[in-house]
Amino acid sequence: MKNTLFEFPGFRQIPREQQIRRVKAVIREELTELQRYTLIAYYFENKTMLQIAEERSVNKSTVSRTLRRAENKIRNILKY
Repeated sequence: MKNTLFEFPGFRQIPREQQIRRVKAVIREELTELQRYTLIAYYFENKTMLQIAEERSVNKSTVSRTLRRAENKIRNILKY
């Protein structure tokens, strides 16, 4: 996932700890249970998309779409 901790010229830099709290809050409060599970399994448990797909009995492409939607939702919410 691309860096969602924004550093734009002319904008006040938010402390890293606050950025991390915001990302965690979005993951906890805004993602669906399936998006949250997929994101955590992929990024924090280092599971492959194929492993996640096998656990859920779905195609790898379904896992990929779920992950991208979760990432996009996080990015869009953190823009504001």
